[in-house]
Amino acid sequence: MKKFIIGMLAAVSMGTPALADPKLEKGFYTMDSLGCMILRECTENVRRITSIEDIKRNYPNRDFSVVADEFDQMLLSLDKIGVMVFLGPEKYFPPGHRGVYHTVSNNFFLNDAFMHRQGVLMSVMRHEGWHAAQDCMAGSIDNSLIAIIHPEEDVPMLYREMAERTYPASAVPWEAEAGWAGRTERMTAKALTACANGKMWKVYKPTPLTEKWLREEGYITK
Repeated sequence: MKKFIIGMLAAVSMGTPALADPKLEKGFYTMDSLGCMILRECTENVRRITSIEDIKRNYPNRDFSVVADEFDQMLLSLDKIGVMVFLGPEKYFPPGHRGVYHTVSNNFFLNDAFMHRQGVLMSVMRHEGWHAAQDCMAGSIDNSLIAIIHPEEDVPMLYREMAERTYPASAVPWEAEAGWAGRTERMTAKALTACANGKMWKVYKPTPLTEKWLREEGYITK
C-alpha cells in the first residue's frame, strides 16, 4: 500500500514550478514539494486547523454555517485519534490536488486554493477523513496500512467507476469508498466517531480478509 493517498483531483493547470526553496530540488507544485510539506520540512504558511473558526479566519467573506457542525465533529474525532489537519499553500501541492492524507504521520493537508467553497471543503474533508478511518480499520493509525471499511459490492457503482477513471487499479477499492464518503453527509463523521471511541469493529464488521489479518496480528482477540 502506498505511504500516502492522494486526494481528490481538479482540472486545473499550473505554470512551470518555481525553484524558490533549496529543499525543493524539483520546485513548487510538484510531488517533491508535497512530500516536503507532508514531512513537515516545508512549513511556510502551513497552518493547523482546530475548528471551523480557523477556516472562517482564512476566508472571512465566506459563509460556512451550513457545514460547521459536521466539520467540527470530524475535527474533534480526528484530534482524539491523533490526526492533525493542516491548511497549506497551493504551491506545495501538485497541479489540481485538493488534499492528501499521509498514513505514516497520520496528518492530512488541505489545499487553501480550494477550501473557500464549503462544498469543496467538506468533500475533501470527508474524503481524506475516510482514509483516516480506513487507517483505523486496519488495526491502528500507528501502522502504515489502510483497509476498506465496506465490502466492495456495497459501494455504489457510480463511485467505483469514478475511481477507475481517476486512480491506478491497485487503489480503486480504497478510493471508491472514499469518493462515496466524500459525497455523503456525515458518513465520514460516523466512522471517525467509531474509531475515536474504540468501536470501529463493532460499528463496522471487518471484511473477511481484514478480520483474518486483524486476528492474526492480535488486534481482535475475541
